[in-house]
Amino acid sequence: MLRILALNHDNQLHVNPSLNELATMKWYWVDFNMPTEEEAKLLHSHFHFHPLAVEDCMHELQRPKLDYYENLSFLVIQAINATTLETHEIDLFISEQFIVTFHFQKEKEIDALWEFFQSPQESSKLSSIEIGYKIIDKIVDTFFPIVEQVEDRLLAIEDSEEVKRGKDTVITKTYKVRKDLLRLRQTILPMRDLIYRILESKRFIVQEQKRAYFQDIYDHLLKLSEMIESNRQLTADIRDNYISLNSFRMNNIMKTLTVITTIFMPLTFLAGIYGMNFLNMPELHWHYGYFIILGVMFSIGIIMYLWFKWKGWFDSE
Repeated sequence: MLRILALNHDNQLHVNPSLNELATMKWYWVDFNMPTEEEAKLLHSHFHFHPLAVEDCMHELQRPKLDYYENLSFLVIQAINATTLETHEIDLFISEQFIVTFHFQKEKEIDALWEFFQSPQESSKLSSIEIGYKIIDKIVDTFFPIVEQVEDRLLAIEDSEEVKRGKDTVITKTYKVRKDLLRLRQTILPMRDLIYRILESKRFIVQEQKRAYFQDIYDHLLKLSEMIESNRQLTADIRDNYISLNSFRMNNIMKTLTVITTIFMPLTFLAGIYGMNFLNMPELHWHYGYFIILGVMFSIGIIMYLWFKWKGWFDSE
């Protein structure tokens, strides 16, 4: 669907005029909202945008970026689906006389701005930078609840009993959260770099009074980047704690088995000697030999147990 907002030279707002009327307008916004194949071709046939920019529009999943062409700037930004964390692309062609937005998915933020700027009070504020700023600002604002949702999942894992018990489900859940953080990082960091380029650019059309607004977006993206990095570090800490806890428990198990094996070694030695069945073994004919050997074996076991306990082998710390 193609929709248009335009201002004539008397600053009167026109909604959805024909494309042929745009040449007579003072300023206009054209939104390619989930365009058909025929509508998408208008980028080249009617607006005559650079072929490389049109190609970027047709092939989604471009990195957020800023390119300069004759008399206009081309921006690629990314929005994030809050449920699946999949990214989708929004393309903006910005010049002093117009802004053209292009997106294959329905964008609630753009729909809200479309309705907002149709009011008489706001239509007079229509400008390329104003619309471009508000689109980027609203997209970035949607990142916060998404990152906070992932952060809440991570904190729930950290506070769960599964972590204290060292269950295998902990590492599975942690790696899933870490994977989601990586996907968010791959979108938010390039968006941060894009806004930095806008702030430092000498060619991008940003009025001085609007620079502070873009700086505010940049600050938000910095905060989001820090949240992601701190949460990624927390996943690493949970993973390390899981490995350390399981290693500690394994060491205790091995220590217990070693103590038991060590105690039974002399007992097995004695049992082996008296199990050889030689005829000339005088102890075999003692009346109380069996009980004496059992007593010796029992005494050896008790003495070794007490000695290990005194050495601290059974201490948990």
